[in-house]
Parts: sequence; structure tokens; C-alpha cells
Amino acid sequence: MSTVLATFAILKDHVKLKVVQDVARIDNIVFRLHYRATFLILLAATLLVSSRQFIGEHIRCISDTEVAKGFIDVVNTFCFFTSTFTVAKHMNYTAVELGHVAHPGVGPVTKQDEVVHHAYYQWVPFVLFFQALSFYMPHYLWRKWEGGRLKMLVSGLHMASISLQEERLKTDNGITVPSIKDREEAIAQIRQAFINRIHLNRNWAYYLSFCEILNFLNVLAQIYITDAFLGGAFLGLGNTLRAEDFRDQMDPLDIIFPKVTKCTFYKYGPSGSIQSHDALCVMALNVVNEKIYTFLWFWFIILAIVTGLGLLWRILTMVVHSRSTKFNRWVFGMACPGKYNPWNVLRVTHEYYYSDWLFLYYIAKNLDGYVFKELLLRLAEDLRMENKAMGFRSVDEEDLLNFEKSIDKEP
Repeated sequence: MSTVLATFAILKDHVKLKVVQDVARIDNIVFRLHYRATFLILLAATLLVSSRQFIGEHIRCISDTEVAKGFIDVVNTFCFFTSTFTVAKHMNYTAVELGHVAHPGVGPVTKQDEVVHHAYYQWVPFVLFFQALSFYMPHYLWRKWEGGRLKMLVSGLHMASISLQEERLKTDNGITVPSIKDREEAIAQIRQAFINRIHLNRNWAYYLSFCEILNFLNVLAQIYITDAFLGGAFLGLGNTLRAEDFRDQMDPLDIIFPKVTKCTFYKYGPSGSIQSHDALCVMALNVVNEKIYTFLWFWFIILAIVTGLGLLWRILTMVVHSRSTKFNRWVFGMACPGKYNPWNVLRVTHEYYYSDWLFLYYIAKNLDGYVFKELLLRLAEDLRMENKAMGFRSVDEEDLLNFEKSIDKEP
């Protein structure tokens, strides 16, 4: 058990089982499925296929003749770093059942027989690690482009809804409750930052959308890369796993991931002639490989579908955000639930770009409902004054006044 924990100890820094109080959310759950869930799955798979304590030696071969001590170790190394093969005509379920061949794909072979070489197994940990990095890369780019703007604005406001005193309060577990002045200053800072961003920094939302597109393209690319890596066997892997498909035939996993293979090693004899040694190799690593790639087939398909639906949602918000007050009330109600949801006092018009709308949405996701209500009421007044000076009208003044009165009447 200790060796298992030691092997996967490297993953502990990437698994957050405890909610971190002062970390801003700059993406959604679909995005996190890529750089957290899939990244950790692939990294764990890499560690698994690289660790000998789980499956022993990755390959063990026996030769057809008596050889000098230590020679078999050379054969093991040679067969692992070159390739092994199976004979196509011996991939026969009936022949195995009748005892005509000892193992699927393993039997006498001639120069005319079709053989299938298996060289992928030596590259499995490298490919899995590369795929893990590729799923993390869009998040890395987005984090660099986002630049910590949301974290800078909402830092320390996760406890602002209970700011009832003039002085800061520090609890026994180290959490600091900001004072009323701290809360007002932070809200003022967010207001000013949002006002300054209007019409000036339109790339925020489009960088996020671009990274979401990268996620979708990446998962599709990884499906086809894995298929090419496994010799075209990955795309149809899920369909071939149905029991009725191979009830009287070879298990498709035994064809793609053979457990016993053949390997031919050549060396010079005492007289200088070339000697051929026919080796039978047990591929213990393929027992793990078949489980990993079977799981990845289902995971990649589900992830591609979910990511595609996420892109459709992104397109929908781009189209509807400036046209429907009900849509905005519903979206912001989910982002910042509670009775203090004042989005119904705003009239979102075509003068506001999608980037401004999305930035405000993520502010709502990172603030308590009461704090967001206070922020948006003041922000609505700021926007009203600015638009009035410019000849626009995006906030209904009567609705705003009635909302403020209703808030004052609440206990």
C-alpha cells in the first residue's frame, strides 16, 4: 500500500479536495474537465504503466534453446525496445479452444504468413504524458491571458456578505472577515475596473472562447492521434466490446493488446554464422494498457460531446445576452443565487459588448448574492450617468428606484 501511495504522491498537488476560499473562478465546469479531470487521468495512467511494482516486468521472454546465463535479459530488452509480433492466421478462437495453438496469435510462422508487429507498448507512457500536457495547455494559455484580473478584483470578498463591523475580524481558523470599509472599497474598485473596461478591452471573452474551442479541437485530435497510435483500432474499440460480437470469435482486446507474442532475436554463433532464436514473450503491460485505452475511449467520447454542448452554450450566450432580459435574469440567477439578484433592473442593450457581459457574469460567480446586489446597484447608477452623458439609456430609472425601495423595506 505504501508503494501505491508513493507512486501517486505526485498528484496530490493537483487534487484539491478542500475548497480554497480566496481563489477566483475564471472558467466553467466543462473547461475544468479538461485541465483537471482529464489531465489527472492521463497523468495517473502514465505513472501506472511506468511503475513496475504493480505489474512486475513489462515483458518477459523465454527462448526456444538453452542459452548462456544472462542472455535472456538481453532478449527481454531487445524485444521490448524493437517490437514483437503475432501471426494473423493463429488469431483463431477455435484453434485455441482445440489446443492447436498455445496462445492467440502465437504459433509456427513461415515467410509467407501475415504477421502483425506490435511496437506501440514502448511508447505508451510517453504518448499518455504528451496527451496530459495537451489537455492542460488551453488552461495555461487562458490563465496567462486572463492575467489574474478577476482574482485581483474579488480577492477577500468571499466573506464580505457578513461584514457588519467597522474593524476586520479574524476567526480561529485563520479566515479574515473584512470590515464595512474594506467591502465598500473593494466594491468601488470593481465598479471602476468594470467601467474602465467597457468598449476598451473586448478580448477577454474572446480569449476564453478561443481556449474553449482549443479544448474541443484538442479532444477530437487526441481521439484520432490515439487511433493512429494503436494502428487504427481505437475509433471502433467501444463498438467491438459488446459480448455478442465475439462470443464465438477472438476477444478484440486480445487482438489489439495481445498478452503473449513472438519475437525473433538474431546473434552470431561461435563459427560466425547467424543464429536465430525464437522467443515467446509475456506482455504483462498490455493487461494495463487495455484497461486504460478502453476507459479513454468512453471518456474521450463523453468529453467531446460535453465540450461541444459547451460551445453551443457559448454561442447562445453571444446571441441572446443583449436581446433577452429573462435570459439574463435566469443566467445571473444561477451564477449568483438568492433573493438579492438585481439583474432585472438592468436593460442590456446592443451598446454593451459580449466581453463586458461575460466579465460581469464571472464577477457574479465569484461574489456572494448580497455583495453582488450592492455592486450592481451602484454599477447601474454609474452606467446610467455615463450613458446619459453620451445620449444612451440602458437602465430604467423607475425600475431602479423601485428596486432600491423594495430592498430598503426588507428586514
